[in-house]
Amino acid sequence: MTHDVLLGEPLKLDDVVQVALYGATAALSPAARQRVADCRRHIDHHVEHGVDARYGIDTGFGFLADVRINHDRIRELQENLVRSHACGVGNPLPEPEVRAMMLLRAQVLAHGYSGVRPELIDLLAACLREGVHPVIPEKGSVGASGDLAPLAHLALVLIGEGHATYRGERMRGGEALARAGLVPIRLEAKEGLCLINGTQAMTGIGALVLHRAIRLAKTADLIGAMSLEALTGTPRAFDPRVQAVRPFRGQAATARNVTRLLEGSGIVASHRDCKRVQDPYSLRCIPQVHGAVRNVLEHVSEVLGVEVDAVTDNPMVLADGDIISGGNFHGQPVAFALDYLAIGVVELASISERRIEQMVNPHLNVGLPAFLTPDVGLNSGFMIAQVTAAALVSENKRLAAPASVDSIPSSANREDHVSMGTHAAVKAREALANVEIVLGIELLCAAQGIDLRRPLTAGPGIEAAHAALRALVPRLERDRALYEDIEAARVLVSSGALLAAVEAVVGALE
Repeated sequence: MTHDVLLGEPLKLDDVVQVALYGATAALSPAARQRVADCRRHIDHHVEHGVDARYGIDTGFGFLADVRINHDRIRELQENLVRSHACGVGNPLPEPEVRAMMLLRAQVLAHGYSGVRPELIDLLAACLREGVHPVIPEKGSVGASGDLAPLAHLALVLIGEGHATYRGERMRGGEALARAGLVPIRLEAKEGLCLINGTQAMTGIGALVLHRAIRLAKTADLIGAMSLEALTGTPRAFDPRVQAVRPFRGQAATARNVTRLLEGSGIVASHRDCKRVQDPYSLRCIPQVHGAVRNVLEHVSEVLGVEVDAVTDNPMVLADGDIISGGNFHGQPVAFALDYLAIGVVELASISERRIEQMVNPHLNVGLPAFLTPDVGLNSGFMIAQVTAAALVSENKRLAAPASVDSIPSSANREDHVSMGTHAAVKAREALANVEIVLGIELLCAAQGIDLRRPLTAGPGIEAAHAALRALVPRLERDRALYEDIEAARVLVSSGALLAAVEAVVGALE
C-alpha cells in the first residue's frame, strides 16, 4: 500500500493540508524506522542499566522531576502522565485540526530523537488511515511544555481511553480502535511524555488557518477589484511603475492581480476620461494594504514551515545516547507568528468594510442608489449588512490583540514562562472566519453595484465572480432577510469556489 506522506522524511506545509483536509495517509519511512529503533535502544539500555535518573524515563514530571520512580512502575508512570494531563475543556477541535495534530506528532517522533518504539508511530499513522480521530477539547494549553492538555487527549485514545470519532460517530477511544481493527498500545518508558511534549496543537491549527488565509488574500484582491468596478474606480493607482518604486513583493502581486481582473472591462472604459483625480484609500490603496497582508503571510509561512518539520520533544535522545533536557517544546516562535497572522488578516476585513460603506452610502457611491436598492425608503437594501460587517470588524480588533505577550507560570513555577501559542492559533482562526463573512458581504454589495451599472459589463474575471454568486443569490430587487444570502456568499468565499470560478477564466492569480 502506498502512502502520501513518509514520516521521518522532510515534511512541508502542503503535506499537512493534504492529510488534514483531503484524507492523505502517512507511514513511517524505512530509513526513519531504523533511526527510531536505534534511538529506542538507548532508552531500553537506560531502563536496564542506567544509574542516574533521566527526566521523563524514571522521574516524575514538571516540578516532580526530582522524584525517582522505581523501574517496575515505569509503565504506570507513563499512563498516569497521559491521564493526569488530559484536562482540556471547551468545544472539540474540528476534525481537520485533529488530523493535522496527529500527523505533526507522528513526524516529531519519526525524526528519531524521542525514544519511542516504531509501533507507537505505526498506531498513530493507522488511526489517520482508518479515520480514528481523538476528541480534543479546544482549551487548556498555555503553550510552554508544548500543548500538554490537547496532546494528552490525543494520547488517551492510543491507549484505548478517552473519546474519539469514527466514521462520524463519537464513542470511547477503545471502541473506536476496535471498530477500525486496531489494538491499543501499552506505553513503555518515556512514551507517554513523547506523545504530549510539543507544539502540535498550535502548529496544526495555525497551518490550516494559514492555508485558508493565503487563498483568502487572493480572493480579497478579486472582491476588491469587483468593488472598484461597482464604484467606477480608476485603475491608474495599480500602474506597475507606482509599485516598482516601493518594491514589496506582496504589493506588486496584488496590483498585478487587480490589473488583470480589470482588463476588458466595459465599466472602466466608460469613465476612462472622467475628471476624478483619485479614489478613496480603500480602493486606491488595495495593493498597499492587501500586499502588506501577503507579506505577513509570507513570514508566517516561513515560521510554520520550519515548525512542522521540527523536533519539539523533551528530553531529546541524541545519536550517541546522550539524553538532554532542552526547551524546543516552547511555543514562542509559533505564538508570535500566529498573532502576526491574526493582525494581518483582520485588515482584509477592515478595508473591506470601508469599501462596503463606499457602496451603500449615498454621499459616496456616485451613480448608485442609497444602500444599493431601488425604491429606497420603502426598502433598506444593504444598510444593515454594512452594520454586520462593522460589528465583525470591531470584534476582530479584540481578536487581533496578541496572546503571546501574556504568561502565567505553571507547575509550581517550574514552567515559569509560557507562550499562549494555542490561544493565538484559535484567535487567528476566529478572526479569519469573521474576515470571510465580511468579504462575503462585500461580494454581495459589489455584485449588486455591477447589476446597477448594466448594460455596462465588468472584466471577464469579475463577470465570472458575479455569475458564481448569482447562481446562488439573486439580485436584490426588494427587501428580504439577508442572512441566507450572507451565508451563501461566505461559503463561496471560504470554500475557494469563488476564486476557482474566476481563475478558470483568467488563469491563476498570484
